[in-house]
Amino acid sequence: MDILLQLIDFIVHVDVHLREVVAQYGALTYALLFAIVFVETGLVIMPFLPGDSLLFIVGALCGADLLSLPLAMGVLLVAAIMGDQVNYSIGHRIGPKVFQWEDSRWFNRAAFDNAHDFYEKYGGITIILARFMPFIRTFVPFVAGVSAMTRSKFTRYNVLGGFIWVVGLTLAGFWFGNLPFVQTHLSKIIWALILVPGLLTLWGAWRARRQTS
Repeated sequence: MDILLQLIDFIVHVDVHLREVVAQYGALTYALLFAIVFVETGLVIMPFLPGDSLLFIVGALCGADLLSLPLAMGVLLVAAIMGDQVNYSIGHRIGPKVFQWEDSRWFNRAAFDNAHDFYEKYGGITIILARFMPFIRTFVPFVAGVSAMTRSKFTRYNVLGGFIWVVGLTLAGFWFGNLPFVQTHLSKIIWALILVPGLLTLWGAWRARRQTS
């Protein structure tokens, strides 16, 4: 319980904690940032780590000359791309083993084929948009691997989506993160970065379910 509370505190007050990390550990901060983004995007069991808010705060710290913008973006981009690739590989490797019993209740061949076809047709935009959706961005690469989306196609959109996500949010923090208004309402902005994409995702899923029911 204490660990969960500490994690929630870190996510909500990521700006404060990152400043403390920079002050105490200096260049080792880049290794921590790499680890957080890599684990959040690469391991399905860790979807709750900060993503959008972390990138925004890192940009703000770069704007305050506490971190190097090119180095931070480079580290975060490599972590985001590698994380998704690992996640895809796990899904791709586990999928055939989990679903090898074609006539069992655990496997629906038609559903599997439909998922594969969906990712081949629309998976690219899904991979890009998922970058901006908490929780969803952790599961999409795994599902792409399970559904046997072509690795070359996944990699193209993984790199593109990772670039847009990392560079876009980090630059937003760099340009706007240190404005007086933003600093005054930073906790609300962090909550918005966490909740708004999640709520939009739930709303979209609810609408899709209504249309299919």
